[in-house]
Amino acid sequence: MNRLISMLVFVLLSPSVLALHSSEKPADLDALYEQVKHDRVMEQQQNTQREADFVKQHNERERLLLEAKERLTEQETRTESLNVIFKQQEAVLAEQEAALQQKSGSLGELFGTVRQVANEGRSVIESSLISAQFPNRAQFLDKMAQRKEQPTIEDIRQVWLLLQQEMTESSKITKTTLDVITAQGIVEQRDVTRVGVFSAFSDGKFLRYLPETGNLVELGRQPVDRLRDIVMEFESTENVSSVVVDPTRGAIMNLLVQAPDLKERIQQGGWIGFIILFIGAVGLLIALQRFISLLMTGRAVAKQQKETVADTSNPLGRILSVHSKGISEDIETLSLKLDEAILREIPKIERGLITLAILAAIAPMLGLLGTVSGMIETFQSITLFGTGDPKLMSGGISQALVTTELGLAVAIPILLIHSMLSGKSNRLVQVLDEESAALIASNAEQAHGTTS
Repeated sequence: MNRLISMLVFVLLSPSVLALHSSEKPADLDALYEQVKHDRVMEQQQNTQREADFVKQHNERERLLLEAKERLTEQETRTESLNVIFKQQEAVLAEQEAALQQKSGSLGELFGTVRQVANEGRSVIESSLISAQFPNRAQFLDKMAQRKEQPTIEDIRQVWLLLQQEMTESSKITKTTLDVITAQGIVEQRDVTRVGVFSAFSDGKFLRYLPETGNLVELGRQPVDRLRDIVMEFESTENVSSVVVDPTRGAIMNLLVQAPDLKERIQQGGWIGFIILFIGAVGLLIALQRFISLLMTGRAVAKQQKETVADTSNPLGRILSVHSKGISEDIETLSLKLDEAILREIPKIERGLITLAILAAIAPMLGLLGTVSGMIETFQSITLFGTGDPKLMSGGISQALVTTELGLAVAIPILLIHSMLSGKSNRLVQVLDEESAALIASNAEQAHGTTS
């Protein structure tokens, strides 16, 4: 079979060989014969070499195939043995895990509890005032809460020590030097007094703890002076005294400092609030002027009641002067003149009272107007932005409530003042009526005695 293949290759390659040497033309037939003979010998040698190489390669491939089959058999045998070992090890591992769970008992629950306590304690310690004095305490708890492996006895002891430190320091009043960020943003070294985990203050100013930076910062807006005086006195004395604490760890203090003062509350009322305050100021000025006037008039009338000579600088004196001028007239005419004189005095006595009544009625109406305007603004904000952000509605609601409050706060005092001044003026008019009736009665008695 190999020879047949070689002959076919020779037949196919002969024309190419002849073509290759055809460029060299032989000189005669003998030369041509020798050339063909030489080429034939060379071709046979080449074919023999090719055949030997093919047989060699074939034998090498067969050897490699046998070796591969042997290795495959070895690996299959090894795989079967490893599978048997793997199954045996799986069974042993399952037995070991069952034994571990049985022996560990409640340790798994203990480790889970440690992680839970570390997680909860981290949130407490991060926001605690004590962390300003003892920084970086929450890092260990954070690692404990996130780690996957079982904690050691030393880790559990460290968690317990941190919680014990927090509990112990929360019952102490300490004074130490810490970095404090002022309201102007400057970091200063100050003596800080800490009352447990509730309050911290320095130089009479309240401080709050920033968990993000681990520093204490002055409140941008301090509470009322009364509370600041208490903490300043507490800082300056060595004896036990009262102090301001916030049991909510800063929540109530933040609400106190965020509460608007009188100026801010008035500004929330807008232009309607300023109009209401202007009306209140005008009403107070009128009330003050009328109170002084009625007080002086009342004293002058009381003084005139004790004298017999008429003084025309007061209402009763002017009525007495009318009586003295018309004493010779009949009782009816004198009575009419005295009534006329009293009617002339009443507008002077009751001057400004109607204005006060009008102002007292206008103030709550303006408050109602502010309420309506604020609610309109609120509903417009809801229409544009929805109800997702309450801050967008707070302006309109504040104006609505503040204007109503201002209107009532102005109207109620003016009403009370109006009632007081009305009573005082009514008493003066009553005195004038009584004195006028007494004068008429006196003239009637005199006329009756003369007739008799």
